[in-house]
Amino acid sequence: MVAVPVAPALSRFVAPAALSVAALLLLLLLSFLPPGPGRRRSAGRKMPPSPAGPQHTETMGAGKAIAVLTSGGDAQGMNAAVRAVVRVGIYTGAKVFFVCEGYQGLVDGGDHIREATWESVSMMLQLGGTVIGSARCQDFRTREGRLRAARNLVKRGITNLCVIGGDGSLTGADTFRAEWGGLLAELLKTGGITAEEAQRSSHLNIVGMVGSIDNDFCGTDMTIGTDSALHRIMEIVDAITTTAQSHQRTFVLEVMGRHCGYLALITALACGADWVFIPESPPEDNWEEHLCRRLAETRDGGSRLNIIIVAEGAIDKHGKAITSDEIKALVVKRLGYDTRVTILGHVQRGGTPSAFDRILASRMGVEAVMALLLEGTPETPACVVSLSGNQAVRLPLMECVQVTKDVTTAMNEGRFEDAVKLRGRSFQNNWNVYKLLAHIRPPATKSGYTVAVMNVGAPAAGMNAAVRATVRIGLIHGHHMLAVHDGFEGLAFGMVEEIGWNTVGSWTGLGGSKLGTKRTLPKKHFEEISANISKFGIHGLIIIGGFEAFTGGLELVEGRARFEELCIPLCIVPATVSNNVPGSDFSIGADTALNTITTTCDLIKQSAAGTKRRVFIIETMGGFCGYLATMAGLAAGADAAYIFEEPFSSRDLQANVDHLTEKMKTTVKRGLVLRNERCNENYTTDFIYNLYCEEGKGIFDCRKNVLGHMQQGGSPTPFDRNFGTKMGAKAVAWITGKIKECSRHGRIFANTADSACLLGMRKRSLVFQPIAELRQQTDFEHRIPKEQWWLKLRPILKILAKYNIELDTSETAHLEHLTRKVLVPEATL
Repeated sequence: MVAVPVAPALSRFVAPAALSVAALLLLLLLSFLPPGPGRRRSAGRKMPPSPAGPQHTETMGAGKAIAVLTSGGDAQGMNAAVRAVVRVGIYTGAKVFFVCEGYQGLVDGGDHIREATWESVSMMLQLGGTVIGSARCQDFRTREGRLRAARNLVKRGITNLCVIGGDGSLTGADTFRAEWGGLLAELLKTGGITAEEAQRSSHLNIVGMVGSIDNDFCGTDMTIGTDSALHRIMEIVDAITTTAQSHQRTFVLEVMGRHCGYLALITALACGADWVFIPESPPEDNWEEHLCRRLAETRDGGSRLNIIIVAEGAIDKHGKAITSDEIKALVVKRLGYDTRVTILGHVQRGGTPSAFDRILASRMGVEAVMALLLEGTPETPACVVSLSGNQAVRLPLMECVQVTKDVTTAMNEGRFEDAVKLRGRSFQNNWNVYKLLAHIRPPATKSGYTVAVMNVGAPAAGMNAAVRATVRIGLIHGHHMLAVHDGFEGLAFGMVEEIGWNTVGSWTGLGGSKLGTKRTLPKKHFEEISANISKFGIHGLIIIGGFEAFTGGLELVEGRARFEELCIPLCIVPATVSNNVPGSDFSIGADTALNTITTTCDLIKQSAAGTKRRVFIIETMGGFCGYLATMAGLAAGADAAYIFEEPFSSRDLQANVDHLTEKMKTTVKRGLVLRNERCNENYTTDFIYNLYCEEGKGIFDCRKNVLGHMQQGGSPTPFDRNFGTKMGAKAVAWITGKIKECSRHGRIFANTADSACLLGMRKRSLVFQPIAELRQQTDFEHRIPKEQWWLKLRPILKILAKYNIELDTSETAHLEHLTRKVLVPEATL
């Protein structure tokens, strides 16, 4: 949510804080990763250590031991985090231990603490839950239990502990660390350990990763498991929607979230629910009247169903619980609607983790190991590895725990506005967007402005969600909204019509493009386009699409010198599976495509597990952009991912074959290789397949798959629905301001660079950037940005695939602090 993705949590702010250890580490990897097309090196080859980094990462963990445990409720993606900790720990030369059954295993010792191997975490990525087990442990809450746990760690020489769990589990880890000196002294006094053992284990380092589907831990935009839980919820919501429409029913869906309404809120945004109940912001005292009026308005507008989302911890202003059955009884009694209740329960914790959760957990695992081995000192406070925007960061564990507790305190004291603010900017923004879309109706007084929206380029899942938000927020601003069909070609041929509130009502969950989209650029149709802008009185244009949307916007700006009608504000919203639009780290649709690829790779790996000694070559989409191949490689556990941005030679292909040959000698007798469709015009998918077949004769056999346009189809993921919704809302707010700014005597005249912008996510913020300035950041020949953030993640892919590479770790980063991340006013939409 990142691909990192980033979750649904997309409202960011820029903070001058330092990068995290792993983020800095990955930046330093540019000794073998190119900053641009001018200097490239190939994958999988060992590079000489940088003069600035004398410490060899392969021996950085020598003599050290790390234990990893999962505690509290399970969450999809925990296994990916465990896998990353184990493999990166082994890569650095450290011993890594599994602690089975959480803190109970730590207390019981024996076989519950066992050394992990590289192969022991194979095939874990796609498994839900936690393979090493989790359990509630009362023993660890007592000093006697912690004393036994300390002895078990000391006897194995373990002084680094990685805990994956919720705030309770992480608080327990911090308490354990604080008592460590006293526990050792007592063990030494009673003869439980020797003086040598006590000296060798003089301090305990703790790093936490938050695994919780509720996303209830403050300080991180997304916790491990949240995105996967949203996938489970949306699968059920989409299924329920079809039956509800058939019978004109109202459905009340209860989702998890005893103390946090994040799942309920994002679900409501992603499915366009009529109402949502969350504990952080209870409804007003007369909510029953408002709810019934809202449902009736929706039905009167032509809708055949109503959806109400309820967090299990929903309360009213006085702290009284609001239950699903109570809501059902209210709707039946007052409106007479056929109403059903669905309580989703533990299905939300189940199933395979999403691509986002796998990548998030893998990045956090790398960060955790580096934080332990690089900066683990008695003075280093226990930290939690977190996500902010698409960046992994580290925060003091107890600061995060305290703010999380402050949310509960604020709710208990009836300070609900503070509770929402304490949840962070992302939660605030989601709540504000939902309230606008669900509870505000178009004003009687119109603005007098007309805004048009169109899709340009190839279809991408989430486009329709962006159009829906654009239309509805535009109507809320009082604008006259127009839909342009078939992109610039449709604008030239007059395929423009008014679009209303109810027209886009059910669009959030629809894949493809309801408006229709084409790759045609506007330059050859300037005269017709100018005439239609004048004819329909268009004052602002929002273009949702891929690289063609960006280049088309540039052409419109160039055409302003010849055609005055083109002097209107323009906003580009990136939407393409390729994620190749300059000015944005993420594009709408890329997450859906990434999940499609990852799911397919899971199925393919499963078949290979049955046949043994088989390597699959998979071709992904993306044009010249290697985003999908790289991120899918991380999410699916690929052995290699060939991309244009990192050129490779026949020697590299041979090295990869040799790598797989060695792998077949282990217990893991399968391989997965991804190839971006345009990574090399000569080393085609067929060429690589034939080479692998020839070189692997007698050792392994090969199969190939070209995934094709299935990557563009399907229902959008929760991430893309939410991202599209928020991007559409932001775009309308910006273009409204620009129209007013450029209005002179009833006419709109916009010819400055900042009147044609692209809305993109950059690190931690959604920002508007003049498209003319982005020209210099673009490789137009290959249709990619000159610099791409995700290239810094490729070393993780290589390390987790057991390639021998050298990292520069001569510099370290500092902890960020959470205090400046909360209670920040939200920007107006």
